[in-house]
Amino acid sequence: MSRTHPSPDRVALSPDDIHVVDQPEMKKALRATLLGNFMEWFDIGVFAYVMTYIAAVFFPLPDPWGQLATFATLAVTFVVRPFGGLVLGPLGDRIGRRAILAFTIIMMSLGTFLIGCLPGYSAWGLAAPILLILLKFVQGFSTGGEYAGAATFIAEYASDRRRGFWGSFLDLGSYLGFAAAAALVTVVELVTTDEQMLAWGWRIPFWVALPLGLIGLYMRSHIKESHAFEAQSEQVAQDEREMEKTGMWRQIGSLIRDFWPQILMGTALVMCAQVVGYAVTTYMPTYLTETLGYDTLHGNALLIPVLIIVSVGLPLFGALSDRIGRRPVMITGCVVGILAAIPAFRLMMLGHTWSTFLGLLIMGVIMMFQVSVQASALPSLFPTDRRYTAMGLMFNVAVGLFGGTTGLVISALQNLFGTEMMGAYYIMFACLVGGIGVYCMKESSGRNLIGSMPAVEHEEEAQEVAATIHENEKYDLSTMPIDISQIRTDGDAAASSTAGPSAGTGAGSGAAGGSGQEAAGVR
Repeated sequence: MSRTHPSPDRVALSPDDIHVVDQPEMKKALRATLLGNFMEWFDIGVFAYVMTYIAAVFFPLPDPWGQLATFATLAVTFVVRPFGGLVLGPLGDRIGRRAILAFTIIMMSLGTFLIGCLPGYSAWGLAAPILLILLKFVQGFSTGGEYAGAATFIAEYASDRRRGFWGSFLDLGSYLGFAAAAALVTVVELVTTDEQMLAWGWRIPFWVALPLGLIGLYMRSHIKESHAFEAQSEQVAQDEREMEKTGMWRQIGSLIRDFWPQILMGTALVMCAQVVGYAVTTYMPTYLTETLGYDTLHGNALLIPVLIIVSVGLPLFGALSDRIGRRPVMITGCVVGILAAIPAFRLMMLGHTWSTFLGLLIMGVIMMFQVSVQASALPSLFPTDRRYTAMGLMFNVAVGLFGGTTGLVISALQNLFGTEMMGAYYIMFACLVGGIGVYCMKESSGRNLIGSMPAVEHEEEAQEVAATIHENEKYDLSTMPIDISQIRTDGDAAASSTAGPSAGTGAGSGAAGGSGQEAAGVR
């Protein structure tokens, strides 16, 4: 007997339709992704802290050309990142997140290790700097798929109620990686002479990357694919057929056309978080030494504790976003950044150790508000079948334009206007742009990811969500992959006792394609 298809507001879900997170697998996935982000920032940090030796070994040019060539080589990483995101993002949506994340971590670690093995200009001539640039190219390409993939993976693994907390651990790994790089370089400099450091000491931190990468590869090869991706198997097959017909670039063009508001919002959020983050990690070491007159050792001694404090504090801010919402945390961070950036720089300019540390700590607090929610807020803007692609495009373009260029832009503005406060002004501008993005964004805390069913931590919670789905204002059935023709209604509950799970496997077939702007996170 035929039945009329019920409207979504009459849909009744069973507890089997709600995804219960496998906690042990969740923690395995978290450790594996955290190590990858640690590796990414460890690589950046090591190169940044040994740039003086890199310049001497590979670019033996008169000042300032050797240093400028080294800065340009570092910039290659950020220039190439968007291309890595454009290639690896669509692949992650087609073949799975796990495979791409395994590829990125081994390529990052191998590239870093090989940099430490390269002969210098004196041995290989022009081939040495060319190979260095090519290895930075490999690193940049692989990192283009790292954070976007890791954030997507953890967002899909985590429960709706604790996505902010678990996602914040990714950036904890990032900043611990940078702090570890600074600490390792400092230790090597302390135990070697200047001649030894120049001859071989600078290579040691690069060699450490290979065993870390192998550990990360082992961990990532032993984790399961995310439930959200597996539930999209039918859609993935369809996407592969469309990709073969239309090509990757047309697919990306379609993504931009369909989700340009979300991409603009995400870019604003990334700009705000990354300008503050890169100001602390890549600009501050130069600012402390060249502007404030600290030597490298004392500069690192001030900066490393701040990075550790920030890392430890990130999960607290992530948990706060789960309780009060992503938007309140981020908008508070924008306001604090606008109000506190100038006092932070004024404190550092006093020239006292205590005031410099306090100024750096204020910068760290501004950073915690923004960075802590990136990994949970950004993936929530896009549906499951387009999430990795969209993240790879949006995040890496934004980081390339605004994150990696932070030090260069601030230095250029400082020279142009003749004031040491340009760093504060640039941070204030970034926070203003970020505030606009937050205002336009729809709250995602406690809500299911677009294109996925609700995710909970316990069976009891699954029963509660299924029973109260219509009364819970955080859930919108139009964002879920529900095939209305196969779902039961309240009136059919008794007749459906022998039916299997209805919605959990209907990904990509129903009402929630996630193409609507309201569903996709536009306020």
